Amino acid sequence: MDPTPSSDPSLPDSHRTISVPGGAGFWRKLLAFSGPGYLVAVGYMDPGNWATDIEGGSRFGYTLLCVILLSNLMAILLQALSARLGIATGRDLAQACRDHYSRPVAVGLWLLCEIAICACDLAEVIGTAIALNLLFHLPLVWGVVLTGLDVLVVLWLGRHGFRWLERLVISLILLIGVCFGLEILFSHPAVRDIVGGLWPDPQIIYQPHMLYLAIGIIGATVMPHNLYLHSSIVQTRKYVQDAPGRREAIRFASIDSFTALMFALFINGAILVMAAATFHSHGRHDVAEIADAYKLLSPMLGVGMAGVIFAVALLASGQNSTLTGTLAGQIVMEGFLNLRLQPWLRRLITRGLAIVPAAFVAGYYGPQGTAKLIILSQVVLSLQLPFAVIPLVLFTNDRRKMGEFVSPRWLQVLAWATALLILILNLKLVLDFFGLTGAPAS
Repeated sequence: MDPTPSSDPSLPDSHRTISVPGGAGFWRKLLAFSGPGYLVAVGYMDPGNWATDIEGGSRFGYTLLCVILLSNLMAILLQALSARLGIATGRDLAQACRDHYSRPVAVGLWLLCEIAICACDLAEVIGTAIALNLLFHLPLVWGVVLTGLDVLVVLWLGRHGFRWLERLVISLILLIGVCFGLEILFSHPAVRDIVGGLWPDPQIIYQPHMLYLAIGIIGATVMPHNLYLHSSIVQTRKYVQDAPGRREAIRFASIDSFTALMFALFINGAILVMAAATFHSHGRHDVAEIADAYKLLSPMLGVGMAGVIFAVALLASGQNSTLTGTLAGQIVMEGFLNLRLQPWLRRLITRGLAIVPAAFVAGYYGPQGTAKLIILSQVVLSLQLPFAVIPLVLFTNDRRKMGEFVSPRWLQVLAWATALLILILNLKLVLDFFGLTGAPAS
């Protein structure tokens, strides 16, 4: 069986617009395929992950580095499956769900995914607003409102082609990487402790709050919208639509996402290492919020620019995440409902649903309220995750859909094990949040 692309392609304005040179060598082809993985990697370093990494490093030093490594490996596997689905079938995950399930089920899955995208956008809005507050002393409410202007960025990039969006995202990722590279240099972490932190420590299981933070790191790692996003944007490449062409595309897309997600591993690990070397090593085990970390970095490190560099990285992270959120929203709506809206209108709807509650909480409750809102947004994402992960694993294991590109047996076993572990840990995180297990919920 040789799956053929659908007549209603995902992201029609960008579908197969980036050519892959046929007779080129390995590196030129890899360059042509590189890009989608970095758009996906943005979701693994968004502001929603920062607080958990900061608290984990401040409270427990380098111990939870192994959890960041494990969660990243699971993400690599699931994103590889997402790319495989999009390339092999010519359908993104949302379209595949619409094809497979009844109309009521598809609409229900769409509604759940829309809630998850709004929750993710909420964390990004708040993260960007906090960065603007730290850098320019802009009130949180005004910072929240200003995040709506990124619609103009999306419109401008849309006129110049999909490659320009990839370039901007990669540039911002590199900026974040440079910022945290500097923070690592300033904080002088112990290399032995970093290496030791990559090895699992049994006390993670036995200490309740450490286990809670570990679950939070894993539970917030795989974003549901990233699975829909990746299965769509790999189809922006124009390669030969036969079995060898798709096989090659799957290989290069997997390399692309692996490389990008390893960079995300560096960013998340660097946040925790910085917190461990700066706060934990100096007896400050109580730093759990982004604003607190910003205020303490410069005086504790003795480097005046340390706090500013941290805030610049946060701003780049928040802005990057909002750009990819636009695409995810468009893909989900078009895929599940076959309903096409102008990208700017879609963006205004999504951003409006995030701005209203964020502005209310920022104005009424202040910074403490926005921190709790970020946590709530991660719980909402956790609740939605099974409805994206399970269909993805089912579809990529189905030979009728995938043909010769069906996941091999070893990959199926790893996929189900990964899905089961993530689902169990997310369930634990949600139960803890609502105080149903007796574990810490803050």
